Amino acid sequence: MLQLVGSENPERREWMRILARAPLEMLERWHAGASPPAHRWLRRPETGLVMVRGRAGGSGEQFNLGEMTVTRCALRLESGESGVAYVQGRSHRKAALAALADALLQSGSKESVLEALLRPAKARLAGEAEAMQRKAQATRVEFFTLAREAAE
Repeated sequence: MLQLVGSENPERREWMRILARAPLEMLERWHAGASPPAHRWLRRPETGLVMVRGRAGGSGEQFNLGEMTVTRCALRLESGESGVAYVQGRSHRKAALAALADALLQSGSKESVLEALLRPAKARLAGEAEAMQRKAQATRVEFFTLAREAAE
């Protein structure tokens, strides 16, 4: 089983989840307003495929659902902090910006990155999830209610 970098740190696991899902435009806006330190690549952005697995009924037999395109990269700041990113899709730019943010979140710049990028991204993602939930709820059908009314 694949263990993601940072999985031993719940706070880092959460910010990496947000960075991977944050829209590229938010990452670009943050980067344009920040003055990121120099860094060197440990692994330049590269795109590949990963196998997505599923479970029948959520707890049954595992099966291969299909492949998904993922871009990954890793970098190190001059101060020594390393940042990594795995993002869905083929955006090398998004992976690079997410890795830079990950490294900065481990440095003395943590609070400024939290304020300028992570908190707004988290709020936006939560709003989008809530809107999707409301839309799904609007189409919900109560079959029990329909069956009971038909029997009367």
